[in-house]
Amino acid sequence: MKKFFAIALICAMSLSMAACGNTTSQTSSTGSAATTSTASKEDGEKAAASDLKVGVFYYAFSDVYITSVRTNMDAKLEALGVTYQNFDGNNNQANQTDQINTAITDGYNLLIVNIVDTTSPDAAQSIADTAKTAGVPLIFFNREISNDVVNSYEKCAFVGTDAAEAGHMQGEMIGNYLVENFDTVDLNGDGKISYVMFKGQEANAEAEYRTQYAVEDADKILAEAGKSPLSFYDDSNTKKYLVDQSGAWSAQAAVDYMNTSLSEYSESNNNMVELVIANNDGMAEGAISALQGIGYNTGSDGSKTIPVFGVDAVDTAKEKIQAGQMTGTIMQDAEGMASTITTLVDNLNKGEELMANTDAFNVDDDVAKIRVPYGVYTG
Repeated sequence: MKKFFAIALICAMSLSMAACGNTTSQTSSTGSAATTSTASKEDGEKAAASDLKVGVFYYAFSDVYITSVRTNMDAKLEALGVTYQNFDGNNNQANQTDQINTAITDGYNLLIVNIVDTTSPDAAQSIADTAKTAGVPLIFFNREISNDVVNSYEKCAFVGTDAAEAGHMQGEMIGNYLVENFDTVDLNGDGKISYVMFKGQEANAEAEYRTQYAVEDADKILAEAGKSPLSFYDDSNTKKYLVDQSGAWSAQAAVDYMNTSLSEYSESNNNMVELVIANNDGMAEGAISALQGIGYNTGSDGSKTIPVFGVDAVDTAKEKIQAGQMTGTIMQDAEGMASTITTLVDNLNKGEELMANTDAFNVDDDVAKIRVPYGVYTG
């Protein structure tokens, strides 16, 4: 009889543990942690799938590209069957840091962080130090952090892109387009293309490289074709870009800047902005909205179109390209980003090292950084 009760007890415990392993928590709009069922573990014990409690910290839910990553990540984490919770940093580093500290206290044992502040390594280093002290694996993604931060903690990795690659690809795309369509783009016939550059954020690696190489590489192609280099539309602006002061890479910033510019720089004044280069699709779409307000880039037959180039290849940008309202974009692979991150999560599920099973990825030689390739999209 005692043997019977012992067997029954073991079965009951097994069923209880299996039920815990199927628990998932959904996105919270406030970023507050949901109550989850996560088994406690002894220090140093590797996490099994049913033990993972994952906190995913996004710099801002409002970012269109990040929304695409989040949608893909949710689906992949759910497919793994792990407990997870999304947190909205709302573009505020202090808020995100508090969320991470609270999550560790609440028993989250894997942190996936899209950091807010990229202007210095301090915020990322602080998070890495906190994770290391707690013994919690840490995956930074999308927004570049320094090698020193990643190398400071053996359970830390970064999943992102080659920051310079997008700038080079965009510059080549723009240069080739202008060589083929120079006379059409040159509205005032002065032999130069007047452009505006929308920069997402100061001191952000992606923004810096895209701002630099989109123009430099386009100019190289123009020079080879015997054409004049690009000319920033406002001679008084020595930086030769307009930056989103909020650091949010927002469409609204581009709308406001473009509306102000178009009030002075127009075809009637013979100084129209003839080309728009944006560091992301959100700002590209904001510029298009302003242009459409004065009758350009409508996509209708006979309407004039100012070439607009972005980065990310979000669905709305693809739709605008197909509708003839936008010219091209560089694809930052949201699904590929989420899939790569999930590979690392699955490694921990299986009790393997964080960077196991990454031979097929583009991994830096001297640091645990994985690079997801970009692509060109023109419709």
